[in-house]
Amino acid sequence: MESITLKLKGMNCASCARHIEEAIRSVPGVETCSVNFGAEQASVSYDPTKTDVTTLQTAVNTAGYSAQPMQEDVLATEDDAERREHQLEQQLLTRKIWMSGIISTILVIGSLPAMIGVSIPFIPFWLHHPWFQLVLTTPVLLWAGNGFFINAWKALKRHTATMDTLVAVGTGAAYLYSLFPTFFSQWFIAQGLLPEVYFEAAAVIITLILVGRLLENRAKGQTSEAIRKLMGLQAKTARVMRNGQAVDIPIANVIVGDILLVRPGEKIPVDGEIIEGSSTIDEAMVTGESVPVKKYPGDEVIGATINKTGSFQFRATRIGKDTFLAQIVKLVQQAQGSKAPIQRLADQVTGWFVPAVIAIAIFTFIVWFNLMGNVTIALITTVGVLIIACPCALGLATPTSIMVGTGKGAEHGILIKGAESLELAHKLQTIVLDKTGTITQGKPTVTDYITAKGTGHQNELKLLGLAASVERNSEHPLAEAVVQYAQAQGAELAAVQAFEAIAGSGIQGYVAKHLVQMGTHRWMKELGIDTSALQQPWDELEYLGKTVVWIAVDQKVEGLMGITDAVKPSSIAVIRTLQKMGLEVVMLTGDNQRTANVIAREVGIERVLAEVRPEQKSATIEHLQLEGKVVAMVGDGINDAPALAQADVGMAIGTGTDVAMAASDITLISGDLQGIVTAIQLSHATIRNIQQNLFFAFIYNVAGIPIAAGILYPISGWLLSPIIAGAAMAFSSVSVVTNALRLRQFKSATGHYLK
Repeated sequence: MESITLKLKGMNCASCARHIEEAIRSVPGVETCSVNFGAEQASVSYDPTKTDVTTLQTAVNTAGYSAQPMQEDVLATEDDAERREHQLEQQLLTRKIWMSGIISTILVIGSLPAMIGVSIPFIPFWLHHPWFQLVLTTPVLLWAGNGFFINAWKALKRHTATMDTLVAVGTGAAYLYSLFPTFFSQWFIAQGLLPEVYFEAAAVIITLILVGRLLENRAKGQTSEAIRKLMGLQAKTARVMRNGQAVDIPIANVIVGDILLVRPGEKIPVDGEIIEGSSTIDEAMVTGESVPVKKYPGDEVIGATINKTGSFQFRATRIGKDTFLAQIVKLVQQAQGSKAPIQRLADQVTGWFVPAVIAIAIFTFIVWFNLMGNVTIALITTVGVLIIACPCALGLATPTSIMVGTGKGAEHGILIKGAESLELAHKLQTIVLDKTGTITQGKPTVTDYITAKGTGHQNELKLLGLAASVERNSEHPLAEAVVQYAQAQGAELAAVQAFEAIAGSGIQGYVAKHLVQMGTHRWMKELGIDTSALQQPWDELEYLGKTVVWIAVDQKVEGLMGITDAVKPSSIAVIRTLQKMGLEVVMLTGDNQRTANVIAREVGIERVLAEVRPEQKSATIEHLQLEGKVVAMVGDGINDAPALAQADVGMAIGTGTDVAMAASDITLISGDLQGIVTAIQLSHATIRNIQQNLFFAFIYNVAGIPIAAGILYPISGWLLSPIIAGAAMAFSSVSVVTNALRLRQFKSATGHYLK
């Protein structure tokens, strides 16, 4: 299966999104399709052996819309032609609003005497003459409102109906009906009917809907503000070393392997590795970490971060779409284009909403005409129903909040892969924290090196060299600590043959024909190796909570190392906060129970799952889920990936491995556990915002349609004017988007949401 994101054009409501979704899903080979009305995107997964992108585009075009694949390099400069096209569309919409607004004002003033039933001296008769109003209204419908009628006609040819159908039928009915009393006023008078016209209603409704659409588009643009901010972080030029000289070139011309120079205060252009010099770098814009990080030769640097103090040279390792920033933007775009489960209700409603509204409008006309014999009341109620029942607010309720929520997460160093993860995070009951690299720094150091009795200094150094030679082949943080310690002691490292890593137990390999095995006490026992010679120091180190690595050469214990990994500064406070939020916090580790308990006591965790092998971690998460709990797993290593995938919500520490991040639902870029609290409270804030939006969307229609249909008329004699219905419809969409923008008040430092 392959995946692609299509940029859509021509959508005006949630019904449009549903029609596009159905059109794409009908293409053979399409596995899944999710159309996001707010983001104007379609995320499609398809079988490339059965269909292709062109076929998908054709399906969208046949449905009456257009689609273009989104460019692969998300940081590439926006196409000038596309930007100009968008500006021209906005300018045209603004001109239409000005023209129709001025005409509508004149029409309303001219219609005031008829509306209140009293002659107003300063309003001349010709201003509310039907022929004058006809002349003014016609260009409003034919030019300012032509899009509604064109789209309604397209929908009719496809045997579907959209919001444009409601607007076209409503305003068209008011306009066409008004033509009869204009041309045949004497016939109306002869029948005892007032020759009333509703030209002003048609014009004002179109104006109000155009205003609502303009405000809606502008507000939707603000929901993508986080994406634009991220894209704006990228440097425009890079200083590249060419023939010993520093040359400024456009960033698009940088290639992998180029040597770049960065001076104090400058942005780092692309991702790379420092080869000369050192500096302090502010990575807050991509990691959310406020404290600048010290970097030395061999350390990686991230494009778009800011060099603070020193100058350095680095080798470009990732450029363009492969950079860390580009991956962040891509993940945020994918998340913003995804659908949350809570949106299913709105999707189901919009599927039958427009046809149901048309049926209600027809029923309303028939009922009032038969009951009252008054075509005026029947027309007012029918048009009111058609105009007020706009499904736009339903379509915008969820995606706008998701777009703002995932964008805010990215601003604070939290990458959320999809809307489902964001929604599920607020239901979490249990947080499982991996110990090494998650609760602790993940940068252990050797504090104790003890050899068996009778080993001289030279043999101790030789043994250390054998141990470090084998550990050099491992990616485990403990291995790095052993190698660094051995090099600091001056031990010589040698080549290793037949290296093998035994997950959750240890490593082994041959050095100068000697079998060197290093690992846990349990593994030594499984190998049948006698550990009694170092039992006492092992007990002492275990009591102190240190991780002990046993060293055996040729099936004989020769020594052991005590290794400690400092707890992260934020761990204790974050764990306490999670517990105050009512969440159960569990520590999961492959370390022995005694060591795990020491760390758990330090950070305040009561439930500890220790001596869990990597292949058992996923089953452990599943066991917690079988207890009826919604579980999040937080980890950073390759061996955490299955558990991250098994958990209801997997959270990967961004400073960990790519495999862990790929298996997770949420990535905490900075590695600070505060991101867990922020992610959960961001989820709560987003879901609360979505619920508010859905309430606004439904209440307009649930309350508005009956009122527009004239349910209050028998009681109070009051009918809802189609003009007021148009204003309410426009306001419903604007209010939903405006409420979603409140999520921008979310605070990252404490995870507090300002209500």
